[in-house]
Amino acid sequence: MHIDLRTVSIKPLRQTFDNVAARLGTNKPASRYQEGTLDLQADVNFHYRPLWDSAHEIFDASRTAIKMRDWYSFKDPRQFYYGTYTLARARMQEKVEGDFELVEERGLLENYPAAAKKLALEVMLPLRHVEWGANMNNASICAYGYGTAITQPCIFQAMDHLGMAQYLTRIGLLLADETELEAAKTAWLQDAKWQELRRYVEDTLVVKDWFELFIAQNLVLDGLLYPFIYEQLDQVLAAQAGPVMSMLTRFQSEWFTETRKWVDASVKTAASESPENQAILSQWTLSYRDRALTALTPLVNYALGENAPAVLDALLEEFNMRATKAGLKL
Repeated sequence: MHIDLRTVSIKPLRQTFDNVAARLGTNKPASRYQEGTLDLQADVNFHYRPLWDSAHEIFDASRTAIKMRDWYSFKDPRQFYYGTYTLARARMQEKVEGDFELVEERGLLENYPAAAKKLALEVMLPLRHVEWGANMNNASICAYGYGTAITQPCIFQAMDHLGMAQYLTRIGLLLADETELEAAKTAWLQDAKWQELRRYVEDTLVVKDWFELFIAQNLVLDGLLYPFIYEQLDQVLAAQAGPVMSMLTRFQSEWFTETRKWVDASVKTAASESPENQAILSQWTLSYRDRALTALTPLVNYALGENAPAVLDALLEEFNMRATKAGLKL
């Protein structure tokens, strides 16, 4: 019996979904990111306005002062949709878990210098509450924002902040015990050097304009806090006690490098839409930048001592350059 094997090419009737083809063209294949992002925002058949906010539809573009002709102009340079996001975070978490296991198995924190341990606990552990606020803020942006292209990465951002709060908790338990978690909470609520930052976080929890909240949290606070903690403070701790803390905070460091690309791209897209958008975004950025610097100054002074003024100047200069490249006028 003779069997003749042949390759048959089957041409698909269409390359992608109709809503994606309407943007890309009927004969152009779409990426998974495009299929998982474009025109997924519900915009019809709402039936009635929510009783808790009768001035708006459930999903309403007018919830922000920022105006866009097309809310799908936003693009995530990372091309994150649920699948690629979870795979990327699984790879990062695998590396971090290896670092934690190595530190615990080798007892690398057993002889950690007392001064460095005290500094790490007092400056890093209360940041759990800052991360929780960032989680809430990005969940709010996702809930009230408009357009999957920008709301989808915000819920990923929210979960990242929740994960980083958990990593900080693990660091605290490695350095000490659960009593330090209570001490950090008490410091967050009562210690004078934390109150301006606490005020900043709590004030952002009630910001109504979701794009303003995006600026306050993802551009400004993260943009000033992370370089201070995971670059400047990390260098101080490494000089005093070696690179152990750098290993335990690898996720935060790599995460900030990655996510700032998306934040900057989003701000640049909104700012380039119109002079009105640029003016509003610049005003928000200036206002929150000054508030964030005021909030961080007591912590920088405590952690870095006589080097604090130079570090604050460097943080400000770096942030201003970043905001300018994103199309803002400071």
